[in-house]
Amino acid sequence: MRVEELRRGLRRELEPEYGRYEAEAMTELIFRHLKGWDRTQLLSNGDLPVSERMLSATGRILNRLAAHEPLQYIVGDARFYGMDLHVAPGVLIPRPETAELVDRIVDRHRDRSDLRVLDVGCGSGAISVALARNLPFSRVTGLDVSPEAISIARGNAEALKVNVDFVQADIFKWRGEPDSFDIVVSNPPYIAEFEKKDMEANVLEYEPAQALFVPDDDPLRFYRRICEVARNVLVPGGQLWFEINPLYAVQMRQLMTDTGFADVETWLDSYGKMRFAYGVKK
Repeated sequence: MRVEELRRGLRRELEPEYGRYEAEAMTELIFRHLKGWDRTQLLSNGDLPVSERMLSATGRILNRLAAHEPLQYIVGDARFYGMDLHVAPGVLIPRPETAELVDRIVDRHRDRSDLRVLDVGCGSGAISVALARNLPFSRVTGLDVSPEAISIARGNAEALKVNVDFVQADIFKWRGEPDSFDIVVSNPPYIAEFEKKDMEANVLEYEPAQALFVPDDDPLRFYRRICEVARNVLVPGGQLWFEINPLYAVQMRQLMTDTGFADVETWLDSYGKMRFAYGVKK
């Protein structure tokens, strides 16, 4: 068998479950993981023979995918904002929507230096590391309750050669120093328990529940607490940025207004969902 035959075979195997474009992206990720090839190298090496070891490795990956294990956990990394981040079941796999939030912050502040940024619930460090790489001379702090998440995030920052301070702490107990940040950003748990019935098995069975779900009777509990913390740690005029659950966009605007934030706005992600919120400390 040649590389091109294997590539096409993987795509055929994955397409019924994941669709054409996702199957193509997954196939490229598998080859990058096993051979270290980018897309150009994969195509140019199409005539090379495939070893038995390569065939066995791809077979094992397909078996794990059949059990709904996310490919990013299988290969150990995920692509986010032009970076390869290490991920494991102790952290969420970063989503494309979250990159849109980073884009907004970077677009607004790319010409400003020495910003102090706090990322609450940093997980793999996706937001923290992306902002540290793209905001000039910024000082970024990532906070998470999970020791495993902090370890993974710190490793990602070191691998990508950026300076981020990571703090293991429970946001419901941590307060921080007054007027110590210019920006607070967070993508906290926001999926209500009743939404589980509509979710994919690869998320429910493998990604960390504590980073995903909130009680049906208090779906904004993390946002309420983060607003309180942000009121303390932000300088006057400091900015609060959230990724949110579209089901609670109206309630989010009210919550941010009630907790002392001005110029509150929400906006759509590229899929047409009301996914983000923003406000300024009065």
